Amino acid sequence: MKEEIKKAILEFAEKSKKTKFYFKDMEKAVHQSIPDAKSRDIKKAATELINEGKLIYFSTGSTTMYGLKGRGQTEDH
Repeated sequence: MKEEIKKAILEFAEKSKKTKFYFKDMEKAVHQSIPDAKSRDIKKAATELINEGKLIYFSTGSTTMYGLKGRGQTEDH
């Protein structure tokens, strides 16, 4: 289940027109392919992808956004 969620997150991140996205947008995309995925499982999968270096966090001060590493403005620029 977790691997499917991670795959759905990466697909969403790659197809998204935006380089940064909110958790709720990512969650909505995962629910389209895995309707019974739980928020906690999606959050855990996203955290694993960050730990694996595939996704990165963007903190805007008031909220946290996610992004696909190497796409758009990342922390290396």
